[in-house]
Amino acid sequence: MEFSPKQIVNELDKYIIGQGKAKRAVAIALRNRYRRSKLPKELREEITPKNIIMRGPTGVGKTEIARRLAKLVKAPFIKIEATKYTEVGYVGRDVESMIRDLVEVSVRMVKDEKQHEVENKVAPIVESRLVDAIALAKKDLDPNLDKTEIKTQLIDGKLENEIVEIAVIDTPKPIMAIGGPEISLGSMFDGLLPQRRKNKKMPVKNAREVLMNEECDKLIDLDNVNSEAIRRAEEEGIIFIDEIDKIIGVSNNNSQDVSREGVQRDILPIVEGCTVATKYGNIKTDFILFIASGAFHVSKIEDMIPELQGRFPIRVDLDSLSEKDFKKILSQPKNAITLQYASLLKVDNINLKFTDDALDEIAAMAATENESGENIGARRLHTIMELLLEDISFNANGAHPMLDINIDRAYVQNAFKETKKKFDLKKYVL
Repeated sequence: MEFSPKQIVNELDKYIIGQGKAKRAVAIALRNRYRRSKLPKELREEITPKNIIMRGPTGVGKTEIARRLAKLVKAPFIKIEATKYTEVGYVGRDVESMIRDLVEVSVRMVKDEKQHEVENKVAPIVESRLVDAIALAKKDLDPNLDKTEIKTQLIDGKLENEIVEIAVIDTPKPIMAIGGPEISLGSMFDGLLPQRRKNKKMPVKNAREVLMNEECDKLIDLDNVNSEAIRRAEEEGIIFIDEIDKIIGVSNNNSQDVSREGVQRDILPIVEGCTVATKYGNIKTDFILFIASGAFHVSKIEDMIPELQGRFPIRVDLDSLSEKDFKKILSQPKNAITLQYASLLKVDNINLKFTDDALDEIAAMAATENESGENIGARRLHTIMELLLEDISFNANGAHPMLDINIDRAYVQNAFKETKKKFDLKKYVL
């Protein structure tokens, strides 16, 4: 399904409160990709994505907007921290590794899709292998055990925790190269050496997954998977570069600024468009959508090197969250934090409910905390909720029948009376 910009914004509204400007910007960028795909090849090659840079305090939804956007259209997506990377010649990750990481994500996505297509074909084979493994494990206990009976119990889910021994492919552990990607020594000799196997004991539920992956791999053409993954990463990939303001030097005399401008210059060709070699093949970065973000408290976007500024033509300011926003965050999104805690505690037979005045109190407290201390945006709500529900979470063990607990304003005020006292005292400190 291809979403219109309005539909994209409506979908993002289900999870993210406010930040209309940023949502519109990413919605247009995403729709432009669809529009570009419908153009003739000659013209399509001339149109590159208009990269976006988001400026705003932490915890206001910058990362979540990009993550939800990629999930919405099932595009390969990675979030990277700009501070991980260093200029060539220094110890640290080189900027090209972000492209390799994106390709890895894309390969995994395509492979999962292909596996899903052939799962029904391999299910009987996996079932047969599991029945044989279970029969072998139970042979000493009951030599006359019928495989038909084992198969019936397996289908009914009664043997999920039985320990079986299966032969699995022995894959060498990857080695992390300095400044580069993980390298598997085994992958260097793929197709040249016979696959080694080793026996491994595991529960049936884990063995099923291992055998399913192994049998699916036999039916999947990995060359097609790799070429499709490269295409998706090139045409649909989204890279979210967080903390980009941290690689902007504010003083040439500061030792911390060593390599910062160099990182910007190394990122430039990646964003501008180049070809990066990966173990799955070469990938062009010309049409990958880059979304950068930062708080920009100390530095400004204008402090970036001019060439890199030019590669992020769309700039969006995100607003700080107000008390009203906090209340909406607590109650409106599909994954609202109150719903998350209520679902968690329901496992231990606690039916947790929040009154409207309790949400008002929590929202007011979050706004006050952010004003009086460090502004950490919506992350403040997690801190408050953890402290608010600490006693309930600690004492709940599921040993009792379903218990209804209502969190109201009085409960919240009582839980944070010491914190309130601290804020009251601050009024008199000069």
